[in-house]
Amino acid sequence: MSSVIAGFRLVRAGWVLVREGVVAALPGDQLSGLPKLGWRVATMFTRRRALREQRSDRLAHAVARLGPSYVKLGQFLATRPDVVGNDIALELALLQDKMPTFPKAAAQAAVEASLGRTIGDLYHDFGDAVAAASIAQVHPADVDYPEGRRKVAVKVIRPGVRRRFNQDLESYFLAARLQEKYIPSSRRLRPVQVTETLAQTTRIEMDLRLEGAALSELGENTKDDPGFRVPAVDWERTGRDVLTMEWVDGIKMNDIAALAAAGHDLRAIATNLIQSFLRHTLRDGFFHADMHPGNLFVEANGTIVAVDLGISGRLGKKERRFLAEILYGFITRNYLRVAEVHFEAGYVPARHDVAAFAQAIRAIGEPIHGQPAETISMAKLLTLLFEVTELFDMQTRPELVLLQKTMVVVEGVARTLDPAFNMWKTAEPVVGDWIRDNLGPRGLLTDARDGLYAVTALARQMPEFAKRTERLSREIDHMAENGLRFDAETALAIGEAEARHTRSGRLALWVIALTLIYIAWKVF
Repeated sequence: MSSVIAGFRLVRAGWVLVREGVVAALPGDQLSGLPKLGWRVATMFTRRRALREQRSDRLAHAVARLGPSYVKLGQFLATRPDVVGNDIALELALLQDKMPTFPKAAAQAAVEASLGRTIGDLYHDFGDAVAAASIAQVHPADVDYPEGRRKVAVKVIRPGVRRRFNQDLESYFLAARLQEKYIPSSRRLRPVQVTETLAQTTRIEMDLRLEGAALSELGENTKDDPGFRVPAVDWERTGRDVLTMEWVDGIKMNDIAALAAAGHDLRAIATNLIQSFLRHTLRDGFFHADMHPGNLFVEANGTIVAVDLGISGRLGKKERRFLAEILYGFITRNYLRVAEVHFEAGYVPARHDVAAFAQAIRAIGEPIHGQPAETISMAKLLTLLFEVTELFDMQTRPELVLLQKTMVVVEGVARTLDPAFNMWKTAEPVVGDWIRDNLGPRGLLTDARDGLYAVTALARQMPEFAKRTERLSREIDHMAENGLRFDAETALAIGEAEARHTRSGRLALWVIALTLIYIAWKVF
């Protein structure tokens, strides 16, 4: 039954995308056969108003009709240009996460239910909502602390949002499974795994305690950094459905005129933004992954304050070394080393030729060295690099794609502040320091120390490892003599799961087909 309902929701979403002209805006002229016929039919059903609009406006109207979970889907897909393409990813990134506010009484009830205390006990004053998004909205409030009364921002989860997201996620999973089953070329992009990542990301974002933890971690990492900080979290007034944090008085970074009128040095802000982002990425391996200008404030002293840390990214030491070495390799035109780093990291299968891969990378790097430094985009370089790696069977690396997407946004903000922004000159101090500390003599000592710790830990586990090896050897001998056997319960469970999957898939397809016939009949 859940598959049938998910099928209906999927058909409705498809119909809205058709009517709002999103499907018609796709490059259908490049298609052939049934896909091109479907595109032409979709164009026939498109509203005339939509045909006169830009694709980004059509997306915005469709998402507004579909609801908040589709806003989040669009924003999530904006972080995966490997899945939807760079042009569509950039347009999805423009989707405004602005929704109507819900009543203050409902917000107060959610706060009291989450924290188990009354509003009067928690806050001196609790104001009307000042901003509302798909998942939560923000209220100003006052709190009496021992050091005095202070203004805070209270973020409250939207009522019923978890149920709505869970319902729509079922239709997303159905679409992903059908795509993997009937479109073999899409399997490389792992649509089911992408949907699972969306589900996990959404679950994290809807638990405001986890956003508070991310703010706390980033705050600790940056406490000594010049010109950058995040709001402090009030843990006493934070729970699953409510996050209380310091109120930020500043100018939003998308208000260029106000920043200039306040006397801020826009070039210095752009430099600080890029260097802070690279410092978080390379030094800490933990970065704010939604740094659009609406989430960035500039205080009176020029300090950048980042808010809304519902989406964050992490890079392990291997990924950080990979990033630093490829950037340094492009700067020094050592394309063979850039290629070797891909193979050493295991990102490109060993069956490919390193020299051929280096030649492909040279095709990216050489045109860059003929341009003025202020026109070179680090984000565009990474985008081209990922496109080339597809030719050499490099598997999708979600953490690197999220980094690339965030770098596109951050670099775009910096160029808005300073059109002549020199990305390479700005990045060199941070990237150079990291390379000297981690790839030079100091880095070798650190690697040796980490290796010694790993060997020590392995030695401690050797007795248990020997016992497991002995058990495994006996079990293999037993299987060699008697064969691999399933018990009756396991065999029955496998059969039932396969039958259920087949029935639900066929039923969903029939529901979709009948619904489309009904829609066509009503239209004509």
